[in-house]
Amino acid sequence: MSFFEELKRRNVIKVAIAYIVVGWLVSQVAEFATENFGAPDWVLKIFVVFVLLGLPMVLVFAWAFELTPEGLKREKDVDRSQSITHRTGRKLDYTIIAVMAIALTYFIWESRFQKGSEPFSDTEALQTSQTSGPEHLEGAPTPMKDNSIAVLPFADMSPDKDQEYFTDGLSEELLNLLAKIPELNVAARTSSFQFKDKGGDIADIGRQLKVAHLLEGSVRKSGDRVRITAQLIKAEDGYHLWSETWDRTLDDVFAIQDEISAAVVDALKITLLGEAPHVAETNPEAYALYLRGKFLLNQRTEDAWKKAEEAFQKAIDIDPGYAAAWAGLSWAQSSRAGFGHIPLDAGMESARQSAERALELNPGLAAGWSNLAIIHSNYDWDYAASEKAIQKALQLEPNNAMVLRQAGNQAKFTGKLDEAIALYKKALELDPINSFLHGDLVGALTSANRLDEAEVYARDLLNLNDQVSAAHANLSDILLVQGHLEQALIEAQLETDEIWRTFQLVLIHHVSGNHAESDALLAKFVEQNPVAWAYQAGDLHAFRGEIDAAFEWLDRAVKQRDPGFAWVLTDTLLRNLHDDPRWEPLMEQVGLLDAWRAMPDEFKGHPQ
Repeated sequence: MSFFEELKRRNVIKVAIAYIVVGWLVSQVAEFATENFGAPDWVLKIFVVFVLLGLPMVLVFAWAFELTPEGLKREKDVDRSQSITHRTGRKLDYTIIAVMAIALTYFIWESRFQKGSEPFSDTEALQTSQTSGPEHLEGAPTPMKDNSIAVLPFADMSPDKDQEYFTDGLSEELLNLLAKIPELNVAARTSSFQFKDKGGDIADIGRQLKVAHLLEGSVRKSGDRVRITAQLIKAEDGYHLWSETWDRTLDDVFAIQDEISAAVVDALKITLLGEAPHVAETNPEAYALYLRGKFLLNQRTEDAWKKAEEAFQKAIDIDPGYAAAWAGLSWAQSSRAGFGHIPLDAGMESARQSAERALELNPGLAAGWSNLAIIHSNYDWDYAASEKAIQKALQLEPNNAMVLRQAGNQAKFTGKLDEAIALYKKALELDPINSFLHGDLVGALTSANRLDEAEVYARDLLNLNDQVSAAHANLSDILLVQGHLEQALIEAQLETDEIWRTFQLVLIHHVSGNHAESDALLAKFVEQNPVAWAYQAGDLHAFRGEIDAAFEWLDRAVKQRDPGFAWVLTDTLLRNLHDDPRWEPLMEQVGLLDAWRAMPDEFKGHPQ
C-alpha cells in the first residue's frame, strides 16, 4: 500500500479537511467576539496561531491512533481485520458536510444580510443605508441619471466610537475625489450628510438626493491600523453592485480612496475621457489633523472654528507643503474674522495669505480659488478680482455645488440676479437638500421681485429645516412685502435666531404703525450688535425712512470693512436711499458704482 493510500485508510486527509473547516469557522466566531467585547488585536492573533499549531498535532494523532469500539488505541495495536476506519471515515464525511453547511450559511449572512452587528464584516456599512432625511421637495424634478451617485457618511466602527471626525472627513474626501470625475454626477456633501445616523429607505434616499447609486461604508481605526469597508448600492432596488474591505496602515489610506474611486467607475461602466483623479498624499498624522479641521469647520460655531484653525495649523506644521490644509486654514480664518470673532483686518489678511499659499502649492485647488474669491468680494470689495477667482474655481470643478453657490453669490453681489438665480438652481440640482442654498435662492428671488416663486422656495426651506437661521425671517419678509402683516408677524415670531427675529420684528412693527415697539426693538438690536452688525443697523434705519441715521451706520460699516456690503446692490431694504446724493459715492467707495449703474431698474428694489 502506498503512503497516500495509507493516509486515506487512516482518515488523515479527512481529519485535515474537517480540522481546517472547523478552525476557520471557530476563528470567525473568535473575531466577532474579540471585536465586540473590545479585546486587543493580539488576543485574536494568538488564538489563530494556536489553531494553526494544532493542525500538525492533530494530523500526527490521526496517523498514530485509531478509534475502535473499545475506544482509542494505537494504530499498530489494532488488528487490520477488525479495523472500523471505513465507518469512522463516513462519520467524518457527515461532519465535514455539516460544518461546511454552517460555514456557508455564515458566509452568506456576513456578505449579504448582516446589518452592521459585526464591525469588520464586508457589509457593516449597511447600517448607514437605513437612513432618512427631509421630505422630498413637492413638485421638484427628480432625475436619476445612471452616472449619478451620493456618498453617504461612513459609519464609525472604532471600539471607542471616537473617530467621527476621521470617518466623516474620509467620506467627504472620497466624495470630493469622485466629484472631480466629469463623467459622474455626485451629490454634494451638505445633502448627503443629512442622512447621517438616521434610519430610512434606500430608494427614498436616492429620490431625495436625485441619484441612482449610493456609496456607503464604515471605518474602524485603531492606532495606525485602519479597516475600511465600502459598497456601491443601486438605489432603486437596494442591489449591491460591488463591495470591498481593506485592512491597511494609515499610510495606505490615500491608495484606498483611489481604489474605491476606480472601483466605482468600473462598476458603473463609465468611460473616462481623461486621467482619473488621485488623492494628494501627505503625512498620515497631518492628514488626520486635516480631517479633524474639516469636521470642526462644518460645525459652524465660534469655538469649532477656533479649534479648526488650530488643527489645520498643526497639520501644516507637520507638512508645510500640504495645500489642502492651507485652504482649510484660510476658510477658518475668514470665517472667524467675518463673524467678528477675531479682528477683521488681521483675520482677513491671514486668510488671504493662507489661500495664496495653498494656490502656490497647488494652482489646481478649487477650494483655494473659491476662498480667495470670497476675500476679494467680502473684504477687498474688488469684484473684478473676485470674478476671476471664482471663474477659475468653476473651470476646475464645474460640478462642485459650493463653488456654484459662490459663483451665484458673485453674480448677486454685482447685481446680476437672473444669473445668480440660475447658478443657485444648478447648485441645488447637486445639493438638493442644502438649507443654505435654499436661503440664497429665496433671497435672490425676493430681490428680483419674483415673490410668488420666492415664497414657494421659502416654504420648501422650512419643510427641509425650520430651525435654520433666518428661514422664518425670509418668509416673513416676503409676506411683509406682499402685505400679509399678520402672517409675517407669526413667521417672525417663529424665527429661531434671536438676531434675525429682532431684525424682522423691527420692520413689521414699523409697517404696522406700532412705532414705539419698533423703536424699542431697534434700540435692542443696536445695543446687542454694535459692531459686527453695523450694515444691518443701516438696513433698519433706511427701511424706516431715517436716511441720515442709515448713512451714518453705513459709513461706520465702510470703515469696518463690513462683509455685508457684498449684498448692497440687491438689498431691497435700502431702496429709500437710492435717490439720495450720498448713494452713488457710497457705491463708489465699495467698488460697485459701475455695477449699480448697469443694473436694470426693476432689480433696484421692490415697493415697501
